[in-house]
Amino acid sequence: MISHGKDLKIFSGSSSKALASDICKELSIPLGNAETGAFSDGENFVSIYETVRGSDVFVVQSTCSPVNDNLMELLIMIDALKRASAGRITAVIPYFGYARQDRKTKPRDPISAKLVANLIARAGADRVLTMDLHANQIQGFFDIPVDNLLGSPVFVEHFFRRFAPVHEETMVVSPDVGSVARARAFAQKLEMPMAIVDKRRQKANSSEVMNIIGDVTGKNVILLDDMVDTGGSLCHAAQALVEIGHAKSVTACASHGVLSGPAIQRINDSALDEVVFLDTIQPKENIAEICPKIKYLSVAHLFAEAIERIYQEISVSKLWQ
Repeated sequence: MISHGKDLKIFSGSSSKALASDICKELSIPLGNAETGAFSDGENFVSIYETVRGSDVFVVQSTCSPVNDNLMELLIMIDALKRASAGRITAVIPYFGYARQDRKTKPRDPISAKLVANLIARAGADRVLTMDLHANQIQGFFDIPVDNLLGSPVFVEHFFRRFAPVHEETMVVSPDVGSVARARAFAQKLEMPMAIVDKRRQKANSSEVMNIIGDVTGKNVILLDDMVDTGGSLCHAAQALVEIGHAKSVTACASHGVLSGPAIQRINDSALDEVVFLDTIQPKENIAEICPKIKYLSVAHLFAEAIERIYQEISVSKLWQ
């Protein structure tokens, strides 16, 4: 029973048009009529071309590269909808940027994730729907409700089918100690053993593999991470698993394919057989031709069900099971 009696509308920013269209197809509703762009000096603008008064509005926009433009576009769109008297505004952020600075690691460091959370709430968002935050505590940075969906069920279904014939010879590997909890839960769902790549990070966007905790000899390995940025950590881990651990094959999966800088070339040149991403960040054009190792799985059905449940005001927790 819908108690608020408002209609459901979905709008998209420029970074997530394909995903927003797929979500609308899942829900059998049209994508909201809006325009986003920039003036000649680079200022972002947004125009909403249909009434949203009293509507339950969802704005789909990943804050991926160009991060600052996409974040500003999201804030402007939320503000426009708020000033147009939208009944409730949910910021659907499949990939939440600025999440890596979630605490002070040295004096005078910012906590950028908290700042961005404040900006989104201050712009007028009533709630946030996202997926696989870089750190779970970021949910507490918001003063509005946050639903953090998990992408692992999509990966579990995919890899369970793919490795079914060689299930006993396959195991999950965490690329670093910080991802152990995520990898352990993933391994339990797949009913597979787990190993850990122990590395020492020297500086941002670089890492040095030190050791492998666990026996991966002759195994098909699934490396699990939440995001791949420059690809250095992932490719070094894959190299260590093959050269030091003597793994039979290495497949990687991550929720967010940021793929900045030399990432695609590194993946092409790496020991990885395949890298599977979710489409929380829109794939680069001709990615299948540029890097055949990279594959994408859709999360439109997950976000569509979450949006439907939020609109219907029923529990979203089923999607985490």
